[in-house]
Amino acid sequence: MSGTEIVALAAAAAAAGVINAVAGGGTLITFPALLFFGTPPLVANATSTLALVFGTAGSVYGFRQQIAGVKLWLKRFTPVSLLGGLAGGILLTRTREEIFAQMVPFLILFATIIFVTQGAFRRFAGFADKSETTATPHARAVWAAILFQFFVAVYGGYFGAGIGILMLASLGYLGLTNIHEMNCLKTVLSSLINQVAASYFIFAGLIDWPKTLVMTAGALAGYFLGAHYSQRIPQKRVRQIITAVGFIISAVMFYKQFR
Repeated sequence: MSGTEIVALAAAAAAAGVINAVAGGGTLITFPALLFFGTPPLVANATSTLALVFGTAGSVYGFRQQIAGVKLWLKRFTPVSLLGGLAGGILLTRTREEIFAQMVPFLILFATIIFVTQGAFRRFAGFADKSETTATPHARAVWAAILFQFFVAVYGGYFGAGIGILMLASLGYLGLTNIHEMNCLKTVLSSLINQVAASYFIFAGLIDWPKTLVMTAGALAGYFLGAHYSQRIPQKRVRQIITAVGFIISAVMFYKQFR
């Protein structure tokens, strides 16, 4: 790697770490950055996933006080999250490089739309910063949510951007209302999905290790800064930037693939 590439990838990962700590959507920065420097799409996806895993694990530690309140939900959702994440990772490795390259613009656009519409998701699901969490939804709703979580995990293992918003929507439909516990549950499950997918990517030999090390260092710095200064950053502005970047990148990818 050239010095320019090292600096750029580290900066992209740091930005992704800050964005994930503040609002989520950091994959929309790391994945295109790797593509820009000539990394094959499958390798870029796997490398981006692994580079951000450590930062996600750090976020889990930040929610440690909320874990006791979501133990029941963790027991329900952890098995399907691990299975789905592994299935998504395997599906990615079974996808031909040129096919995945054609899917990239659609995946980025889909992730961006999910990110843009998260406010509508939250309002429609009735999210609120309340002190109570409904823990006894109808059994059919629980099984539907478990099935939905499996497909979210498959998507997470395959590409990943936007899974947090999908999970928050699902938890809202179940009747959970304590946003801190919901974020804790979402963060833990996201971490598990990414970890199992990243482990399989390592096994499959898809990781660009020099780039992973550079981006991991940047991501850790970004998560640290985001955790400490997120309250000082206008989240509306961050969301606007992520949205603009996502749509611009998807437009560029569409042009490159289908011109």
